[in-house]
Amino acid sequence: MTEKAVSAVDEEPVSRRWWARVALAAVIAAILLPIAVSGLRALLALLLVCLIGTVVIVAALYWFLVSRGVIRALAAVVAVLPIPVLVVYLIREGALWVVIVSAALVVVAIACARRALRPARAQSLMPEHPASPVVHPFLVMNPRSGGGKVGRFDLQRRAEQLGAEVVLLSGPEHLDVTDLAVDAVRRGADLLGVAGGDGTQALVAAVAAEYQVPFLVISAGTRNHFALDLGLDRKNPARCLDALHDGVELHVDLGWINGSPFVNNASFGVYAEVVQSPQYRDDKTRTVLRMLPDLLGSGSGIGLRARVGDDTVIDPQAILVSNGPYATNDVAGLGRRTRIDSGLLGVVTVSVADTRQAVGLLRRGHGHGLVQRTATEVVVEADAEEIPVGIDGESVLLPTPVRCTIAPGALRVRVPRERPEIRIASPQLDWVRLWELLRPRPARSGVRS
Repeated sequence: MTEKAVSAVDEEPVSRRWWARVALAAVIAAILLPIAVSGLRALLALLLVCLIGTVVIVAALYWFLVSRGVIRALAAVVAVLPIPVLVVYLIREGALWVVIVSAALVVVAIACARRALRPARAQSLMPEHPASPVVHPFLVMNPRSGGGKVGRFDLQRRAEQLGAEVVLLSGPEHLDVTDLAVDAVRRGADLLGVAGGDGTQALVAAVAAEYQVPFLVISAGTRNHFALDLGLDRKNPARCLDALHDGVELHVDLGWINGSPFVNNASFGVYAEVVQSPQYRDDKTRTVLRMLPDLLGSGSGIGLRARVGDDTVIDPQAILVSNGPYATNDVAGLGRRTRIDSGLLGVVTVSVADTRQAVGLLRRGHGHGLVQRTATEVVVEADAEEIPVGIDGESVLLPTPVRCTIAPGALRVRVPRERPEIRIASPQLDWVRLWELLRPRPARSGVRS
């Protein structure tokens, strides 16, 4: 190895060491500043006041979520009241600037510590495979998705310049996207893609999986959950087109529910009722958080039963079946999946007695009444011939029993080589490891030119 190569290898550890130094220096400054300005006794009194105020705010917010009417209004007032009281107290004690500066130093310390502990290069947790050149890509674009992202980012013109055939779902007549995709493959298309919502992506993905052609995801929907888990740029969907000339393949799973495909999840009971809400399409996260506690407290009323492998969950109020498991604290399926190539369905069932327990589940992500597991098949039965089901954010009625399965590695997704949201493990704040980074490594010997 040459001296130049050794220098390049050592550059990253040196950078990490400086970030670790800044992090530890910021922590020490954040601790010493209040002591130097106010003294230890005054600092303890200040911490006690802040702790009491924080407890009052947290308790009031809890009652605000679980209550209605006058109690909720009083809880809102109590939640806000400690803030100006704390500010006035800090001003009287001459400590407001100290708290602000110390808090800023803590933020700096955490940011620098994460930077020091972060892997040198973001690498996908899902294996990347070489991608063959494409000659005749076929793309379906919905100009209405995501508030008009197709037009705003000039996706049609950009794709056609790269040699793609583009069909817009903009005319007054209804176009069956499945038929469009099948026809395109029969005419020689060697890649299928979608610029639209997750529901449209699932339909075309099923055709791509059946005919074993690559599938391209363009993040032109509203939430773009599938694009997020693939690491794609959700702010600029035009960057997804880079996969046509500089791409790799990810072999991911495809979910199936009563013969229909899904790329994200299928929801039953309370979850399905949330999806039916008119506000859900515009703001999914806020709608779920607003409706879920009350709906869980009242129950679904359709007598659901979920057979997960060899186990059966009786009368859950909500069931979420996902193409790959979500994080263990994500009971509403609002976040991202670690990977979508495990060959397993993620299953969440929720059974709670009242709204208070429901709020507790949302806050903690675990507790009594919550079951999270993985399986290759889930069968949902009910005391009704048909039940509402939310499939990738679209509400449909399905006959019971409803059978969910997974097709491992069925989908060859073509993605750009460089992706801004590649899933990497978030570095833990390991201060022992951070301290070890401060110690310089012994000089290397035996360097050859």
